[in-house]
Amino acid sequence: MRTKELIKALEQKGWILSRIKGSHHIMTKPGCRSIPIPFHGNNDLDAKFIRLIEKQSGEKLQ
Repeated sequence: MRTKELIKALEQKGWILSRIKGSHHIMTKPGCRSIPIPFHGNNDLDAKFIRLIEKQSGEKLQ
């Protein structure tokens, strides 16, 4: 999964792109902690990182 796909999947689950700081996109959702997503080009993200984001967000993304 690429970063753009991850951000799009989170947005479909109700997460909002709050801000961009450097190469990280900060996603927020009311009642939840913010999640930083690194945005480094068009590279695939590691499966462990995807699971970490799923755990932090409480959403199933794949």
